[in-house]
Amino acid sequence: MNKVELEAKIMEETGLDKKSVSSVINAFVSAVTDSLKDGESVRLVNFGTFSVSHRKERNGVKPSTGEKIIIPAQKKPSFKAGKALKDAVN
Repeated sequence: MNKVELEAKIMEETGLDKKSVSSVINAFVSAVTDSLKDGESVRLVNFGTFSVSHRKERNGVKPSTGEKIIIPAQKKPSFKAGKALKDAVN
């Protein structure tokens, strides 16, 4: 499902117009992104948790040259599904 299909599904279930639904989806994505940037997690009960995981600096190898490199530390967004979502999918 892509964003257009998600908008259509929400419009069908709520009766809201496309502009309102699109605005709500954009606001949700923006709010989650801002929270993750600030180092906060976003917990939606029965759905899941959006959070930031930290990867340490580590050694690696460039596949094309075989040269050893250092892969810098980085932050990675992640999502952990809640119990209700897991149960619904199974």
